[in-house]
Amino acid sequence: MNSTKLVNVTRGNLIESSHKGHIAVVDAKGQLLYYAGDPNAVIFARSSMKPIQAIPVVETGAADHYEFSDADLSICCASHNGENMHTDRVVSMLSRAGMEDVCLKCGTHIPRWQDTYKELILAGKDVTPLYNNCSGKHSGMLVTAKHMNEPLENYYDLDHPVQQRILAAVSEMTEYPKEEIEIGIDGCGVPVHGLPLERLAYGYARMAQPDGLPETRQSAIKQITKAMVTAPEMVGGTERFCTDFMRVGQGRFIGKAGAEGVYCVGDLETGIGIAIKIEDGNARAAYPATMEVLKQLQLVTDQQIEELIKYYRPKLRNARNEEIGELIADFQLHSAPALKN
Repeated sequence: MNSTKLVNVTRGNLIESSHKGHIAVVDAKGQLLYYAGDPNAVIFARSSMKPIQAIPVVETGAADHYEFSDADLSICCASHNGENMHTDRVVSMLSRAGMEDVCLKCGTHIPRWQDTYKELILAGKDVTPLYNNCSGKHSGMLVTAKHMNEPLENYYDLDHPVQQRILAAVSEMTEYPKEEIEIGIDGCGVPVHGLPLERLAYGYARMAQPDGLPETRQSAIKQITKAMVTAPEMVGGTERFCTDFMRVGQGRFIGKAGAEGVYCVGDLETGIGIAIKIEDGNARAAYPATMEVLKQLQLVTDQQIEELIKYYRPKLRNARNEEIGELIADFQLHSAPALKN
């Protein structure tokens, strides 16, 4: 099945370009409810997998042993801005386990939050792995390895116990055979998982409503989702959709972006999981598409849409900061039974 148009980009009175993609909406029993494009498209989940990747941090006892707070566990699920609140949190987590940021193997990039980057430049300081948006996830992996008395130097290798536990959790949460999960290398150097979009949506449905899973798994999931909605500022940061979406959701939703136009949502009230992939990888279309799905499913109120309008109908601006166009979601979800026709 081919992709379908999801979001139009306007300039003046014309549609200048469009973003195509795929959407899958699945319930906690694994039933595909709605779709657009190809819900079986195999994609790399990228950072949208982080909440599931955090499960072993809790299940091994590492989170309890190192006294992780909600904010600590939340940043394990993060693609953060690199603001001071994020880097201070990572330093604290590592120090409790007797480690420093030099142990992080996520590589470096400039902080997403420009004020932090300016501060580093003015202070003559180097950009370290601490500012990598994945440093929270890597810290969770490191403290788990430390707690389990496993090697720290190569915690990012696929055959390391840390990554094998994660692979097992991904397979179990999505009910997708471990041997069929496509493995690539993510931007931060750890294994990244490829699987059908509807299986990813199912993973989020089970994160939202883990009934029927073993008690230890249910407990770990509830700790993670509570952490994300309690400390959403750690998942993204200032002026980030993940953070603002979860705040506006007031504890009902977890949401996590992934690179190359991926976005996933779990509705803790209904147990619905949503997975979206923008085919060309442009993240700017993922947020309007996400909001439109939530609107069509009547999971958000008009007031919530208004509070998130800058993500639902993002404005395009020129170099004089004038509004010259916008992104507009333009699709209709199909009921899953239509797949059988």
